[in-house]
Amino acid sequence: MYILGIETSCDETGVAIYHSENGLVHHLLYSQIEMHSEYGGVVPELASRDHIRKLIPLVKQLLLESNLTKLNIAAIAYTAGPGLMGALLVGAATAQSLAFAWQVPVVAVHHMEGHLLAPMLEKNPPSFPFVALLISGGHTLLVKVSGVGKYELLGESLDDAVGEAFDKTAKLLGLSYPGGVKLSELAQFGQIRFRFPRPMTDRAGLDFSFSGLKTFALTTFQKSDKTYQDKADIALAFQDAVADTLAIKCRRALQQTGLKTLVVAGGVSANTQIRLTLTKMLESENGQIFFPRPEFCTDNGAMIAYAGYQRFLMKETQNLEIFARPRWAMSEL
Repeated sequence: MYILGIETSCDETGVAIYHSENGLVHHLLYSQIEMHSEYGGVVPELASRDHIRKLIPLVKQLLLESNLTKLNIAAIAYTAGPGLMGALLVGAATAQSLAFAWQVPVVAVHHMEGHLLAPMLEKNPPSFPFVALLISGGHTLLVKVSGVGKYELLGESLDDAVGEAFDKTAKLLGLSYPGGVKLSELAQFGQIRFRFPRPMTDRAGLDFSFSGLKTFALTTFQKSDKTYQDKADIALAFQDAVADTLAIKCRRALQQTGLKTLVVAGGVSANTQIRLTLTKMLESENGQIFFPRPEFCTDNGAMIAYAGYQRFLMKETQNLEIFARPRWAMSEL
């Protein structure tokens, strides 16, 4: 059984084909970073228009390179939310149109569930149950995962998501888009000179807050000489504070649930320092940690195809109604 996955939630157009027995067959990804970099961030209208231009050609290329035709596709999965409404509608309308033309079922997938299940695409996938840390530009979530669709929210950000905090801090340092990536690159040249607070780690609970950390970075920068080295040192201090905060909260979540397995996914999970800090923490807890490969940390069609296949097995298919939700809590799944 072949499942076609479509991802258009923000600024990347992703398509993939997953096979029920052989796993991931092929995937393609087109990034809009170059287009949006001129504006210093994602422009929703431009993102939607670019998805329209790129999606169908990518699907055709995917089928061709996979040596498959539309007759091989048993179902189509697409990202229904959360994300930019216009971008989501492109994926939803395309998925529904293809499904109607090809006479196959269509499956609406939650974007963060796709990220959560992305490590299942690896050769050594985690086993249920586990704790998942989902960190991206729009989300910071700690979730107890007992199985597909069996999620218990343990903690979330009360303000900025971790990726958003990275981007905003990068912007105040004068770094170009994509800010989070540029900040991490700059931090490699930083020296241990500043120590930033580890927000909300001195109180009980598993929620996060990163807006204060961003303000602390701004204040430190304003007091500095604003040299390249100042920026690098601040970037390092900020990144270390985020990584330590995530590790402290994840340790609490593991201890609270009694679990020994942590899955880390989402765009920010590609950050090298965060991976290193969390890996060391799991080693100290005699636990296991799982990450998706870097190409599956960012938005991609492969995770949507896999999540769609799992939902298809649960007989969760859509009718012909266009279903897209820019805001969609995982607790509603």
